[in-house]
Amino acid sequence: MRHTLEVLNQDTSQPCDRSQRYNPTDRKVTTQQIVMLRPGRSQRYDPTGRNATTQQVVTLRPGKPQRYDSSRNSRRIKDRLFFYLVCCCTFLTLIPLFLILWELIQKGYRQFNLGLFTQVAPTSMEAMLARISGDALPGGILNGITGTLLILFVAILAAIPLGIWVGIYLAEKGERPLARLVRNLADLLQGIPSIVTGIIVYIWVVRPMGGYSALAGSVALAVMMLPMVIRSTEESLKMLPASLKEAGLSLGGSYASVMLRVLLPSAFSGLFTGSLIAISRVMGETAPLLVTALGAAAINWDLSRPTSSVSLLIWEFYNDPNLAPLVWSSSLLLLLIILCINLSAKSIATKWKTQ
Repeated sequence: MRHTLEVLNQDTSQPCDRSQRYNPTDRKVTTQQIVMLRPGRSQRYDPTGRNATTQQVVTLRPGKPQRYDSSRNSRRIKDRLFFYLVCCCTFLTLIPLFLILWELIQKGYRQFNLGLFTQVAPTSMEAMLARISGDALPGGILNGITGTLLILFVAILAAIPLGIWVGIYLAEKGERPLARLVRNLADLLQGIPSIVTGIIVYIWVVRPMGGYSALAGSVALAVMMLPMVIRSTEESLKMLPASLKEAGLSLGGSYASVMLRVLLPSAFSGLFTGSLIAISRVMGETAPLLVTALGAAAINWDLSRPTSSVSLLIWEFYNDPNLAPLVWSSSLLLLLIILCINLSAKSIATKWKTQ
């Protein structure tokens, strides 16, 4: 039997008008609305109109607001206040970043030229003569750029593959005692100060080798990169559905082939983003390189010899009043590189998530 729902006004002789339907949000309804339901099987009111047989009357008093309107307005006010609070906190967080950028651009643009990338750092005497004559400081930071690339390249080769394999082990065998121990050690290693890492590497590498070297600096940076690569790999693999691995194994693939050809490509976004963030974190480190790589005034590509970096040059420029103007241009370059790496990591992660 087909059931219908007829909504009538107080005068039931008039035809039904949809504009007169009961509206719980209308505060100015003054007419009496009657809901007529055709006979059914039950005496209870059913909003679907299938089982209702009674005649129900809904009366709204003139001008009286509904109870839940006040709570709804309160929630709307709280939502607005929380939104403005979050916007205010975000703005306050961005203020130091913009102030740092403005200070670096204002004081570093004079030395930000082609010579900064094509010449080695000047001596203190050359800088003093240039300042006396009113000329721009000669030289650049080419030896620091090449040293940074060399140290980072070796650190990446050592830290990222090892961190990915350890992360795979933690994701697959996370409940074993050895896995829990490795996870705790990785978290502990991530909180160790960088100077402590440099001193440990000095004992492990510098003293046995008999001197400072780019290799020692790479080892120090690799140790600092490991915890972030390990944890990002573990969390990225844990986010993958278990059915993905089961489907690969059910098709006859070996465990190694499923891991290398299915799981790792699927988690590439998290792996790549974690690696880039780890690189940007160690790129500006100075303390561990002071006791491992030491620095050099010339361009050096030999891993067994002392090598400079951009962060080490900034420290040297800061300690020499004649070279102080190069601090701002070098810091601006380093900040722009790290900012580009972080933005690239964000864009790559967003791109792979949409795919």
